[in-house]
Amino acid sequence: MLSRLSVRNVVLISRLDLEFHEGLTVMTGETGAGKSILLDALGLALGSRADFNLIGAGGDRAEVGAMFHVNPDHPVMAILDEAGIESDGEIILRRQLRDGKSPALINDTPVSATLLRQVGDELVEIQGQFEGRGLLDVQTHRDLLDRFAGAEALAEDVAEAYHHWHDCHKKLQAALDVLAQARADEDWLRDAVQQLDDLSPEADEENRLVEERQILANVSKIADVLNQVEQSISAEGGAIEIIATAGKTVDRALETAGNILNPLNEALARVEAELDEATHAIASAHDQLEGDPNRLLEVDDRLHALRSQARKHNCNVEDLPQIHEDLASKLAGLDDQSGGIADLTKSEHDAAKAYQDQAKSLSAVRQKSAAALDQKVMAELPPLKLDQATFVTKVEILDESKWGAHGMDQVRFEANTNPGMKTGPIDRIASGGELARFLLALKVVLADTSAPMSLIFDEVDSGVGGAVAAAVGDRLARLGEDTQSLVITHSPQVAARGRYHFKIAKNQTDDGTVSNAVPLQSDERLEEISRMLSGATITPEARAAALRLLEAQ
Repeated sequence: MLSRLSVRNVVLISRLDLEFHEGLTVMTGETGAGKSILLDALGLALGSRADFNLIGAGGDRAEVGAMFHVNPDHPVMAILDEAGIESDGEIILRRQLRDGKSPALINDTPVSATLLRQVGDELVEIQGQFEGRGLLDVQTHRDLLDRFAGAEALAEDVAEAYHHWHDCHKKLQAALDVLAQARADEDWLRDAVQQLDDLSPEADEENRLVEERQILANVSKIADVLNQVEQSISAEGGAIEIIATAGKTVDRALETAGNILNPLNEALARVEAELDEATHAIASAHDQLEGDPNRLLEVDDRLHALRSQARKHNCNVEDLPQIHEDLASKLAGLDDQSGGIADLTKSEHDAAKAYQDQAKSLSAVRQKSAAALDQKVMAELPPLKLDQATFVTKVEILDESKWGAHGMDQVRFEANTNPGMKTGPIDRIASGGELARFLLALKVVLADTSAPMSLIFDEVDSGVGGAVAAAVGDRLARLGEDTQSLVITHSPQVAARGRYHFKIAKNQTDDGTVSNAVPLQSDERLEEISRMLSGATITPEARAAALRLLEAQ
């Protein structure tokens, strides 16, 4: 629900703050008083195209803010949540015009004009103005018909079936693309796999070979080190002989030294054992150094082969085992592709059939419900002085290339206003007043199924009076019982049906002409409706007629 509108320096409106409530609110005033300016200002806050001509003479910028209060389950909350905008049910839309820019904010968070419009479209429908918004947006007609038909669940099933079909189609196409590429590269692929089969690269092989090569390249140096160490340990006068002599010396004194020399004796024994192990390690190292004299050449050749393959596949040597596995798998898939392609083709075919079956069911429901909707709208037209008009909900099957999550139908509301004319888009066929009354009739019929939002009607009573204006007022009042509705009107019959009433007027001030809106109480409403009935000079008869209109509600 729209709860507040704040306007600053928009054309003739210098400063204006309006509070709104549930039910039907009417706005009246003489022609040129500024009623359309209010709609322009609200449209700006709702994301309409920025028009810098709206900036008034009172400064170099204009600003509009609109405050709404919605329930937690309102569809707009999902849009705000996705955009990362927090809201406890209060939503404030702001728009400025300054320096050739039009910054927008939602709950003090800067947003794009696109997001502002998306949110605005969920909160307000303006009928009779703002081309391409509200019921004039053909993109909304399909969803409106589905809600009227109670087919939302079926429409969701169709969307789910379409996405499944689309996914199956993508998988099949991807597999076919891989197969086509593989076929084109088959000779190269078989040769590459054969070379890697022959090479059989192993994990971490390069590091092991580099380490081994370093050893093999330094055999003589390592052998010299081993010989020197062996001489120090095993030769005459070496460590083994020294430790053995020390051990014998300690042994001779053990009987007379009690336990004092036991730790020393044990330590010497351990040293002797370690020296013996060192001797075996030297022998083992000598054995390794005395291996295949051609091993260094073999290691060099292996490293060259591995690195050559890595360059060929533009990878590191350590990646070759995985490259080998991937290419082998691709080759195996190439040799056994028919089964997989057949399975994917069947899945895609089954998914397409499931989508088409459900889309056809939805189309049949739409066709049937379109006739019911047309019948109800047509019943609303005669009281609105549209008894010669025709309303048609066209449901047309689209070309397969245009099928989508919405189904296979295009839904469009069309009308004609004269017998014998072909129907066409209602905004092109009907005049401003006729269009607003068409939309009012349609909105009355769809009221129980429409998403919760505020409704604004402009020019809905244009060119009508008497019983027709009363019928318009009656339908607006019916809408106001369940949906916050605002109407800008020149009709006293419509104005009398409002629960709330604003009068918009121009006044002369020291700063020039300004436009303002004032809420009217009961006596003030009587005077305003009397003025609407009789003109500048209010007669007793006009007051009496106005009183009858107000008392009849």
